[in-house]
Amino acid sequence: MKMMRRTALQLIGLALVAMPLTGCSYNKFVSQEEAIKAQWAQVENQLQRRNDLIPNLVETVKGYAQHEQGVFKEIADARSQLLNAKSPEEKIEAANRQTSALGRLLAIAENYPQLKANEQFNRLMDELAGTENRLAVERMRYNQKVEEYNAARRQFPANLTAKMFGFKEYPYFQAPPDAKQVPKVNFSKPS
Repeated sequence: MKMMRRTALQLIGLALVAMPLTGCSYNKFVSQEEAIKAQWAQVENQLQRRNDLIPNLVETVKGYAQHEQGVFKEIADARSQLLNAKSPEEKIEAANRQTSALGRLLAIAENYPQLKANEQFNRLMDELAGTENRLAVERMRYNQKVEEYNAARRQFPANLTAKMFGFKEYPYFQAPPDAKQVPKVNFSKPS
């Protein structure tokens, strides 16, 4: 009887000591989640900037490469998918699809020397390059916030708080599989 009573008192004491710790973990998770959401908003800003540039870039290239309709359709579909995506996971997938389609568009541009000499095309390419750089920085910052949060979420005793209050794991923004392939440069004239 005394042993059960002592064990019960020890458990109660442990719970009282652990209670403030869970509050600290909870507050930390809340602020980390907010930091992830704020950083995700920055990623979305840059994705929107890229989305705004794409129609102008496509129209410029279309004038020179009218027979490349498949790539233009793929870019339009990827852009539409990104605009309709709701969750970060859907937006990451759509953005990666858009990145792949843009890579194919730029490969087409390599086959048209007169296009590369076009002032509007060059201006758009500079804007797109700047946007891609900004997007890369914001993706990196987002992934850093996700890494901090996900690591903290898995550590003891914070993992108990995370489980108790339903703090979910956030996805990383990873490069699409196409990005791992070496780009092909072709200087021959289009057929």
